[in-house]
Formats: sequence, structure tokens, C-alpha cells
Amino acid sequence: MFTGCGTALVTPFRMDGSLDEPSLRALVERQIAAGINFLCPCGTTGESPTLSHAEHLRVVEITVEQARGRVPVLAGAGGYDTSHVIKLISDLHKLGVSGILSVTPYYNKPTQEGLYQHYRALANSTPLPLIVYSVQSRTSVNVEPATLLRLSEVKNIVGVKEASGSISQMANLLAHVPESFIVLSGDDAIALPLIALGGQGVISVVSNEIPGEFTALTQAALQGDFVKARKLQRKYHALMEINFVETNPGPVKFALSRMGLCEPSWRLPMVPPSKASQEKIEAVLEALGLLAGVRA
Repeated sequence: MFTGCGTALVTPFRMDGSLDEPSLRALVERQIAAGINFLCPCGTTGESPTLSHAEHLRVVEITVEQARGRVPVLAGAGGYDTSHVIKLISDLHKLGVSGILSVTPYYNKPTQEGLYQHYRALANSTPLPLIVYSVQSRTSVNVEPATLLRLSEVKNIVGVKEASGSISQMANLLAHVPESFIVLSGDDAIALPLIALGGQGVISVVSNEIPGEFTALTQAALQGDFVKARKLQRKYHALMEINFVETNPGPVKFALSRMGLCEPSWRLPMVPPSKASQEKIEAVLEALGLLAGVRA
């Protein structure tokens, strides 16, 4: 269900900071029309830490409604309070989501045993499939391959979004977990090498901007057409990189605003990219012919 290219959706806000529901529906529809494989609302790219509980549920509800079963919806539900995350997962289950993507607890810096017990508790609280999101650069904790091997034995923990940035760690993980355990890249620029190692896809930031093209790259790699995949990688690598010229999702939301797809609005502590970064982003968009993009 969660293989291929999934988009870590941005959450569009109006300039007054409120949730922009029409733009969210348009973004979801654009993704599906482009052939995306699944959608991930309310991950960290969706600025989930700034959403109220009600807003979090509303964003996911709109995504599920707009998707109408055409693609799976892997909803974000993470945090440093296990009991709070369990409650959020329960509420998301009632909305009809297909699964849960849960980022590692941040700030607490739990041990590997703490991470295991946290995810085991989440999995035991729900029948939904759960994908672990390991991103040490943002949370200060790494879910090590040995811990993921233990977690793969928990019935409904079905995979990991691996964003360590370490190809060696990814290779180690793929050498030990069952083939049925889904390993997805959390970094656009290294989705291709991860798939070459045996990974099953990516949860992507750049597919906010180019859903069809990045899905094509991912599917080509999964089908063993690395000539096509490398060609697309070379074409769009600059866009993958420029999305992280400053902290995500600052650049990608600015890019989407310049493509006419959402307002240039963030919630504090996120702020717009600097003028210098904006010029770099615009240059990449212009080179790719994306500045002329319009709402789907």
C-alpha cells in the first residue's frame, strides 16, 4: 500500500495564518491527477507541531475526503508523549486513514529500548499499519537497524521512512529486515540509490512541486529502468537540493507560492526564506519552467 512515491504534503495557510481549505483540496487533487502513489498529510513538512488537535484532524479529514479512496492516506501522528500520540492515532483511525506515519519522539532523546517500547505501544493501540519515521537530524535520535529489526516483528509495524542520510545504515537495514518490511527514503536526493539497494520508494518533499515527474522517477527505479531514473534525477536534482537551502518546509512552500499553488504563509517559528534564498529558489523554478505553473 505504501510503496512508490508518497508526498509529505505541505499545509497551506491563508495570509492571516488560518487553514486554507480550498487550497488544500486543490493540492490533493493535483497530486492524484499527476499519479502520486499515496499521500502523507500532517507530517513535519505539513508543520504539524503548529496545528491544533482540531486542525490536525481537519487537514487529514479533507485529504481523505478529497482522495475518495483513489490513493492511500498515510496520516502523520508523532510526538514526545506516547499517550498523546495514541489518542491522536485513535482519532485519525475514525477518519478512515489507511495508515500512520509516526516521527520519533523529539527532545526526550529516548534510548533504543525507549524507542522500541514507544512504537510497540503505538502499534498495540491500533489495527492500522504503522510506519516509523527516523530522522536524527531533526529529533536527535536515530532508530538503529537492530531496533527496526525488533520492531519489524510487531504485527502492524510495516516499515520505516529512513532519513538518516546514511547509505551505509540503509544498506545494513535492508540486509537484515524481512523483505516484506517497507523501507522508504526520507530524502529525495537519495531515493534512487536506496531503491537500488532494495528500498520500496520515498516519502517526498519535492513531489509537492513535481508529483508526476518524481513518481515517474520512483517507478522507473522500482522497475529497474535506471537509465530513465538517472535522467530524471539529473534533471530535477537542483530542485531536490534547493528545497533544503533553508529549513524545510520554508523553501518548498515558497516555491509552491511562486507556482500559484498556495499562499506564502507559514506559522511561527517558521518564517519565509531570506531574500537571497528566494532568488535561488526562483532561479531553479525558472530553469525548470515551473514558474508558469497554475492551480490544478
